[in-house]
Amino acid sequence: MFPIRDSKNSGKFPIVNLSLIIFNIYVFVQELLAPSTQLFIEKYALVPANISLFRFESLTPFVTSMFLHAGFLHILSNMWFLWIFGDNVEAAMGSVKYLVFYLFCGILASFTQYIFISESYLPMVGASGAIAGVLGAYLKFFPRNSIDTIIPVFGLPFIAAIPAGFMLIYWFFIQAFSGVASIVVVTASVGGVAYLAHAGGFLSGFLLSGSFSASSRRNR
Repeated sequence: MFPIRDSKNSGKFPIVNLSLIIFNIYVFVQELLAPSTQLFIEKYALVPANISLFRFESLTPFVTSMFLHAGFLHILSNMWFLWIFGDNVEAAMGSVKYLVFYLFCGILASFTQYIFISESYLPMVGASGAIAGVLGAYLKFFPRNSIDTIIPVFGLPFIAAIPAGFMLIYWFFIQAFSGVASIVVVTASVGGVAYLAHAGGFLSGFLLSGSFSASSRRNR
């Protein structure tokens, strides 16, 4: 399933959400233009084996890594999800709280993955964990919104309006199951999608979003 739009616009200009998208694209361009893309990634990516919880300077990649991406498809898919779901969440929280929430979820998501692969020397990059937190918040605030989604039927694309609650819960269980399978079957020396970061970010977003709400009443 691939979302293409949600049914309700926030009605507010998503200044922080749009700024995050622009900044991610800017960093990706800098990554491509760097004399050595590999060195650029190694400098700012999260390499679990290099982390020491008692050395602050080794912890900064928990933030910088969420603005790096591994390729065009990686950043396009991430920014598309952020564009669709982020504006409503920003409106529900307020711009400043939304920015703090986004960064906090990204850190928690990376830390979730780090716990299981702390000896790995493979770099972790991407905004997926932070965006998963946004999806978790969307589920908390707007479970009854409809999401127009592309569903393959017999190899052909079919567009259907799916309740956000169903789609996002389905997405979460896919990430969680894939994450557990990757830990059980695949060693930390093999790269791939950080499913546990996605699941950790989503849970963080769902559980913490109420504390970041702009009002005491949840939007439904």
